[in-house]
Amino acid sequence: MLALLLSLVVQAGGAPQALTVDQAKGRIERIIAASGADVAVAYRPLTPYAAQGTAEPRTPEPGTADILIDVDKVFHAASTMKVPVMIDAFRQAEAGKLSLDAPIPVVNTFTSIVDGSPYEMSASEDSDGEVYKAIGKTMTLRQLVTASITVSSNLATNILIDVLGAENIRKTVDWLGGDGMVVLRGVEDQKAYDKGLNNETTARGLMALLEAIARGQAVSRDASRAMSDILRMQQFNDAIPAGLPPTVPVAHKTGNITRIHHDAGIVYAERPYVLVVLTRGLADHDVSAKLMADISRVVYSIQR
Repeated sequence: MLALLLSLVVQAGGAPQALTVDQAKGRIERIIAASGADVAVAYRPLTPYAAQGTAEPRTPEPGTADILIDVDKVFHAASTMKVPVMIDAFRQAEAGKLSLDAPIPVVNTFTSIVDGSPYEMSASEDSDGEVYKAIGKTMTLRQLVTASITVSSNLATNILIDVLGAENIRKTVDWLGGDGMVVLRGVEDQKAYDKGLNNETTARGLMALLEAIARGQAVSRDASRAMSDILRMQQFNDAIPAGLPPTVPVAHKTGNITRIHHDAGIVYAERPYVLVVLTRGLADHDVSAKLMADISRVVYSIQR
């Protein structure tokens, strides 16, 4: 019923064509109100230079502007926290602290940030089983980063956090101005979760990190391009990409836990932009995915 209601809201004005930013924002606000969910949206247009990974300053075209809806509202980050993990891996590699092609032991024992007690990841709770097959062997840092993004491997992510250090990841976020994105710990630390010690994000924070990648300013131009390429290989595409023509590339990262569903990415349309949609409160994954796809569809109409 809710999905139908969302569709009716979008369709009420007909297929969106060449909306102004204000019209698009109004339509998005109506979609959010109809959903009954907590939703944050951050949209920022980029120059064509940004899509090429250069460091050109942003100069929006006449008539374009940001759309910012509850962008400082704090959400559980879910798997969107894997974006700053990836950025820090490239930053440390560029600084010569490690090599992206260095072999890393694949282990499945981690320590809780609460008391240092050990815990293991469950393959049945993870979205990727391939990394588990490598336990006792090695994978390169680059392979672990790719798995953490494209198939959202929790095991790969925890190994990366142990190698990189959560404090270093937080410093990288601060360096890029991603205030609101906080990486406290690895995934599935139940003791930390029970105490409310969670990774958090805001739409504004995620937008800052993705904009830095789009502009070639996340570590370096070459590193930014490589990270964008990894994000483009994302395997979960039922949210932001679902609201776009299939020919439009999207470099994005999703996040999904109980009643939490996010998607954030760089949309390489003719006029490229960054879009972040964070949702909380919808139990049905298909409904939250459609909500984000509907918002994505409206935002894309600004580009036509």
